Amino acid sequence: MLGFMLNEKEVQEVEYMLKREMEELLLDLSDPRIDGVVKSAMEDKYQIVFNIYKRFVPPKETMKYILNRNRRNTQ
Repeated sequence: MLGFMLNEKEVQEVEYMLKREMEELLLDLSDPRIDGVVKSAMEDKYQIVFNIYKRFVPPKETMKYILNRNRRNTQ
């Protein structure tokens, strides 16, 4: 396990980068042209990024980014 200290501005920047990555992955997961194997790998990556994001924000803010497998099939 690694640890590091960030100031408030750096925390905000990390949150922003994580949100952007999750939003991009969610958008790609909703694309029917992407193969299932690739989507599976993208879901794994999403879970990793989401778990990091959860460490930076209050639980209420994570609700927006919980991966709903049905959601990606309907968008």
